[in-house]
Amino acid sequence: MRLSTLSLSLLLCVSSVIVHAAQPAGLPNILFILSDDQGFADIGYRSTEVRTPHLDALAASGVRLEQFYVQPVCTPTRAALMTGRYPMRLGLQLGVIKPESRHGLPLSARTLPQALREAGYFTALCGKWHLGNGAPEYLPTARGFDHQYGFYLGMTDYFTRKRDGGLDWHRGDHALREDGYVTDLIANEAVSLIEKHDTAAKPFFLYVAFSAPHTPLQATDEWLARFAHIADQKRRTHVAMIAHMDAAIGRIVATLEKKDLREKTLIVFSSDNGANLPVGDNGSLRDQKGSIYEGGVRVPAFATWPGRLPAGRLVQQPLHIADWHPTLLRLANAKADPVVKLDGRDLWPALVDPKAKPIHDEILINAAPGTGALRRGKWKLVLNGHLKYKGGTPSPDFSWPDLLRSEKNPADASQQRTELFNLATDPSEKNNLAVAHPEILRDLAGRYQAYASAASPLVGGESIPDFKPPRVWGEFE
Repeated sequence: MRLSTLSLSLLLCVSSVIVHAAQPAGLPNILFILSDDQGFADIGYRSTEVRTPHLDALAASGVRLEQFYVQPVCTPTRAALMTGRYPMRLGLQLGVIKPESRHGLPLSARTLPQALREAGYFTALCGKWHLGNGAPEYLPTARGFDHQYGFYLGMTDYFTRKRDGGLDWHRGDHALREDGYVTDLIANEAVSLIEKHDTAAKPFFLYVAFSAPHTPLQATDEWLARFAHIADQKRRTHVAMIAHMDAAIGRIVATLEKKDLREKTLIVFSSDNGANLPVGDNGSLRDQKGSIYEGGVRVPAFATWPGRLPAGRLVQQPLHIADWHPTLLRLANAKADPVVKLDGRDLWPALVDPKAKPIHDEILINAAPGTGALRRGKWKLVLNGHLKYKGGTPSPDFSWPDLLRSEKNPADASQQRTELFNLATDPSEKNNLAVAHPEILRDLAGRYQAYASAASPLVGGESIPDFKPPRVWGEFE
């Protein structure tokens, strides 16, 4: 039977609709940028001293996350991003992985780049890893990255790329010797990857983890000269390192625009923890890096994607870096680990809908032996926020009855072991309301205890007698 011209046209039209509907939507490229020790107010849009025109422009073109939480120090923050889980579930809730440590991100953990690679993405790390260098199975190319460039540890020298005399600079997890300033080298590699990558064949996940402005405080003469008006030398260097990083980010974004990829790329930016004081600036937030008070865990962050995210929005909903894990998996049509429950939640509704319901009932700031914090709505519970750690060994572990009794005993009030803050009216955490609101204290204490009781034992922190730094970090005999 012959089809009429009209029937044939209709059939072709319907067929094209069916084929089009069956095709998945174009997957976004993902550029995730992480700075290191950049304080809440160490960014141009919150400072009269720090100059970050490129970051400011990116933030203005997208959605600023005004109550964005990370961990007090860098290894736990990176673990949360990579796994979508609170670090206390991984044994990484306290401190950083030391250069001599044999452990790393647990090998049982399925990482973000592993999931994205399985979904058809090209995955690349440019910059800092800090999730394990003690054995080959902990290195980035064994944890889901197709491409690795940069360093494994913290405090790597910006000019020599060495830590404690050993080279800490690698490509493809093999030693690399080259000249240059670390911030520029990281940007150069990111630019080169974008220029060479065939996005028609595969979308990319590019994780650019700068070391700036983490110590050692080292800036180039060119950038130091631009901030000669800042009298304090350490502060001047800190600010110059941030400005240098901002220019490097500008070069990466310019490459996306040159390749007509800006509207096809989701860009996320965050710091990994608060700044050290007084070198850095956490604004009016209390305390600094290493602390569970806001100054240690609340950082500058934003997301931008022209045409998909509104420009100029400020999101006041509390969010956590672990939330980016499931969010990126969904956007990339990637599968999460079916047997592991994530702590992160898809934060996309909070970005696009000003009336979106809170995606979290509560956010665990941290749960470590003897100290921790949890936020529920406007309320924040802080346990032993004053405790400090030395050499990776926890302070004495106080029991919950002792903590609660201390607040009921006026003679014990000076200990300030249990604190309750209303962050809606007191973001600087000055007024302890634990005695005034015992019912809220009990509620948050119960929720915190549920997390703390499920925490994995701490890993790492051990010292190795007579350890000698290797000639090259991450090389194994």
